[in-house]
Amino acid sequence: MANLNCLVCRSDIEVEEQASTGEIVECASCGQEHEVQVESLLVSIALAPEIEETWGE
Repeated sequence: MANLNCLVCRSDIEVEEQASTGEIVECASCGQEHEVQVESLLVSIALAPEIEETWGE
């Protein structure tokens, strides 16, 4: 398990080592969603993109 810091409030976020790129994890403290990024054995997070409405598409 990787312990990373929230990019907003700096609280600890636990990310499973089996996590895959694109998986969303949420900060338990502030609720910010982060997108997991895996490259080789390095696991990192980035702010998750906002979900946009498609309005019938």
